Amino acid sequence: MLRQKIQSDQIAALKEKNSEKLSLLRYILSQIKYKEIDKKAQLTDEEVVSVLGKIAKELNESIEAAKKGKRDDLVDQNQKQLEIVSPYLPKELSDEELKKEIDKVIEKNKDLSLKNPKALIGIAVKELKSKAEPSRIVKFLQSLQNK
Repeated sequence: MLRQKIQSDQIAALKEKNSEKLSLLRYILSQIKYKEIDKKAQLTDEEVVSVLGKIAKELNESIEAAKKGKRDDLVDQNQKQLEIVSPYLPKELSDEELKKEIDKVIEKNKDLSLKNPKALIGIAVKELKSKAEPSRIVKFLQSLQNK
């Protein structure tokens, strides 16, 4: 479903002669295709979101590196690419919503959280990675464990 939307947007960008958007969408589709070849099956929407999340993370890292290098041209270029990728990604949870979701995960895995609190981090990241940045989830869980 999401893959088809990206493909139709690629065709629209081609018709609009929007070369910047077109090249990024082609890159995204190629990354999806590589994953499908590795998996030997079509990706689910969740797996496509994972690929998009990886691309967004790379763009954010590029923006940070360009800022440190005082390369405003690259900052602008990567910012525009991030704006193209962002609409395909699900909205991240707010801190309050994230806390509720993590509480649900803790409640489901109460026995495990008492025996091995670090294992809970892996479970929470696996369940919530499509809803929030994994680093946010880990920080939140660590702050709960330190209390």
